[in-house]
Amino acid sequence: MLLEFTVENFRSFYGKKTLVLEADKALKECAESNLFDYIKYTMLRSLALYGANSSGKSNLVSAMYAMKMCILSSVKLNDNEELAYEPFLLMKDNNRPTMFEIIFIKGDYCYRYGFRYNRECIIDEWLFRKTTPRSKEVMMFVRDEEGICIDESNFPEGIGYEEKTNDNRLFLSLCQQLGGEISRQVISWYQSDFNVISGLNNQQYRAYSKLFFHKKDISSTDALKFFQKLKLGFNNIMTHEEDPHIPQDIPVELKALFQRESQSKKSIELDSIHNVYSEEGTVVGTINLSFEDHESSGTNKLFDLSGPVFETLYAGSVLVIDELDAKMHPLISQYIIGLFNNPETNPKNAQLIFTTHDTHLLSQKILRRDQIWFTEKDAKEQTDLYSLSDIVLPDGTKPRNDANYEKNYIAGRYGAIPYILND
Repeated sequence: MLLEFTVENFRSFYGKKTLVLEADKALKECAESNLFDYIKYTMLRSLALYGANSSGKSNLVSAMYAMKMCILSSVKLNDNEELAYEPFLLMKDNNRPTMFEIIFIKGDYCYRYGFRYNRECIIDEWLFRKTTPRSKEVMMFVRDEEGICIDESNFPEGIGYEEKTNDNRLFLSLCQQLGGEISRQVISWYQSDFNVISGLNNQQYRAYSKLFFHKKDISSTDALKFFQKLKLGFNNIMTHEEDPHIPQDIPVELKALFQRESQSKKSIELDSIHNVYSEEGTVVGTINLSFEDHESSGTNKLFDLSGPVFETLYAGSVLVIDELDAKMHPLISQYIIGLFNNPETNPKNAQLIFTTHDTHLLSQKILRRDQIWFTEKDAKEQTDLYSLSDIVLPDGTKPRNDANYEKNYIAGRYGAIPYILND
């Protein structure tokens, strides 16, 4: 469960900006549906991110993914290998480190973990945890240019490894590699509970979704019901295994080797089941069609995302989707968000974060004011990040929960829209 994500000096983010998924307790709308409580924290089930093209929405998603990859790949780095450093490039002589920090809940604890780095090394790193919002944070370790300081009573797994950590590797990663339990908890959250995907390059999730449906477990059954409710023109989805295709022009001497190497690598293929009709419109049978060849690109995208979406709902994890609404009808986007905002379809309190241009979602019936966030670039082309509940209007008031969010956003009252010059 994600509470906060902070980024600094990454791509278009120069100053420190924080995305918050802890609910604003002053807001009362949609409290029973769009919020959930866990160990005295009240959190958002979903969060929408709006902004003009090139305002930084995708860069925020990329920052989340970059932090994840830094953590998961750190153990594989060789000494002196460069880090993936992408600072803000439009500031003269900008050599400041990039910073990521995340606050999340795993089990009985709320963890705060972060680090600063440049191309050559990790400059700072820290890990704290606590049990409730009002309890005091307990330090696990703090790393700076002078070394690593460990609280021996709270993080004994790190004792003795301070001097064995390469400058370009995360101390947390080393401790996890050597069997540390607390470090394993933190890294396992990134491995299994936090996923970042693209709604534009959705084909890369197709194999995952095919396998997801092929398993025919509870979560894939719910996904199938999802497609049946949408009435996209087919009655059912079926998977089947096929032997790998052997090229016709393969040399005879290689054919046996190819068959032997590929015999355990059957591919999963996907069919959509359509009705066949008589001239009078009566259903006289069904036909299996290749899903990928006969369904629209939007329907294929829905299928590609269905595996990650329903796996997230089933596991109670966090899913971040860049460009959720691309190639998708607004009502379908709304339905997917409703799956997360409904306690009945989201009993394990999964969270969805998504970027979108779909202004139809800007409704108090769908999203609370603290679920609507914006990115906007300033005069120096640096991205600002703020929520609808943070905005102060020209008359000194804040947006009301009975306001027309969509109309006001299009009119520019909330910022974060493109400005088109007249000829």
